[in-house]
Amino acid sequence: MSPADVCCLLFISVLACCWVPSGCYANGKVTKVCGSMEPHHRGSGETTPSPYSLETNTTTFSPTDRIQVILSGTTYFEGFLLEARDAGNQSSASAVGTFTLTDLQGTQLLTCNKHQGSAVSHTSDVRQTEVVVVWTAPTDSPSEVQFFVTVVAHYNKFWVKLPGPIIYQHGVPPLPPQPDTTPPPVPTSTASLLPAPFTSEGCGQSKSCMSDPPGCDPTKDPHCFFLSMWTEGADQTSVVFELSGPAEGYVSFALSWDTWMGNDDVYMCVKDGDRVSVSAAFVSGRTHPEDESQSGLSSVSWRLADGAIQCRFRRPVKLANQEAARYDLAQEYFVFGASGHAEHGSVWKHSRQPLISTQRKLITGPPEVLTGSRGPIIMKMHGALMLVAWMLTGSVGTFIASFYKPDWPNHSLLGQKIWFQVHRGLMVLTVTLTIVAFCLPFFYRKGWSKHAGVHPYLGCCVLALSLIQPIMAVIRPSPDSHRRYIFNWAHWGVGSVTEIIAVAAMFLGTSQSSLLLPQPLATHVLIGYVTWLASFRVLLLVHKHLYIKNSALVSDDTQGILCDQSVRRRWDSFIKPVLLAVVALGNAGLLMALLSFIAEI
Repeated sequence: MSPADVCCLLFISVLACCWVPSGCYANGKVTKVCGSMEPHHRGSGETTPSPYSLETNTTTFSPTDRIQVILSGTTYFEGFLLEARDAGNQSSASAVGTFTLTDLQGTQLLTCNKHQGSAVSHTSDVRQTEVVVVWTAPTDSPSEVQFFVTVVAHYNKFWVKLPGPIIYQHGVPPLPPQPDTTPPPVPTSTASLLPAPFTSEGCGQSKSCMSDPPGCDPTKDPHCFFLSMWTEGADQTSVVFELSGPAEGYVSFALSWDTWMGNDDVYMCVKDGDRVSVSAAFVSGRTHPEDESQSGLSSVSWRLADGAIQCRFRRPVKLANQEAARYDLAQEYFVFGASGHAEHGSVWKHSRQPLISTQRKLITGPPEVLTGSRGPIIMKMHGALMLVAWMLTGSVGTFIASFYKPDWPNHSLLGQKIWFQVHRGLMVLTVTLTIVAFCLPFFYRKGWSKHAGVHPYLGCCVLALSLIQPIMAVIRPSPDSHRRYIFNWAHWGVGSVTEIIAVAAMFLGTSQSSLLLPQPLATHVLIGYVTWLASFRVLLLVHKHLYIKNSALVSDDTQGILCDQSVRRRWDSFIKPVLLAVVALGNAGLLMALLSFIAEI
């Protein structure tokens, strides 16, 4: 299959995506933790008394009885997991019985251990204070059944497997009090405050560093993203990491085998109120970090001041049993850097593309200054080609067709009028550049981007209309046909709409996370481009209108002896070509400004 065929198939699939509703995954589908009932959130569960309680409307039951279970609290909760267990067999992690929902919007049934409807959880993070469900006892029910619930107040504040009431089959005496067999929470390393902010001093000499903007100093610039690392100990058995960035929420870095997010070893410094939590995690794809803990981290310290968040920690080069999927630091990896917002210690998706090192780094290797980019090469090419197509070749091509048809009447190029050949050549080049640029994001994303907003839809419209234009041109009627005016208006209308949509797509494209240009500078350059081109269009429209008006009012004989004919000839033969050159050079200058922004990402 040729590249052109691939692009066509991609274009058809994109158009199909515009009509197919997108699916989504509901929150609360936590069947993988049915046994432990412990959410995969940062840290361990709370050990303080919880503000939540479980109640039932009876203390005795018979098989197949329906019993009301109520989860309530004196404060809001965002999530929960409710199960019933065999109270006489504390080691069993299997849920018994089935639940029936009374709120189909806020709750959902789960299948635990292949037992459908054996657990209940939330469907979203909407806050609530009460949940009411109905539990149906199985025909082979154990003699005593106890309800358990895990409640999440917010992301990093939760109570795991809170014991609820025990209900008994009729005629079964209550169980004697059982000792508490709940394992104590696993202690985590205690973090301390950094005595002073760390700096970029020693980068490339005593430690390896990566920063954005390049060469920035985290001591002086709170918006400086800074990562440094160096080995410690005579036998280099551990690595010390320092991480700094804006205190808007969190800063993080990841070690990856390639330049794609997924299967990465992640380390995060997350703002939680007036404190900072430092943890290690694993990202299996473009998803939330998993299995967050302080596994393998030591000498943790942090600082939250002067608009910056900073943290430092030590990690062994090799971990026993490769705890929590941590990577061996005696290997070469691409280094990712990202920052973003956080709420209650829960990280949000970063709004900017991660900073990615240009080459792999041996973590225990010699000190060096790493370079990186936030813009993938293929997305830089997409942006550059689209800008060239619609700020230069496309705009100049339509400008010539609008105002230069009467010029150079006695000259031809390859058997056609000069304006037509130049216009056709520029527009064919514009369509070619658009097709190539359109395909590149699909090669990069391996499909449709779900988080790019309206921009890709505008791109689809630009490509579709760009393909319509040459098709109309091929089947256009002859110049003396009585239907020629239909083509003229349709060709002008489709071209104008395409150019307007392309400009809108360029404005939205400058703020895409995969190619985020400096704001508001990039927007100001585009505003300057629109103003520049519109000014010359208005100027030539006024001249065209006055020329036609004068031609209608004055006879040919009178025009021949008027002194202003020399002025008009000078305008047509010299001034108009100069204006065309000025427009093209101005467009090229503004284009170069945006291309320089892309090159610096």
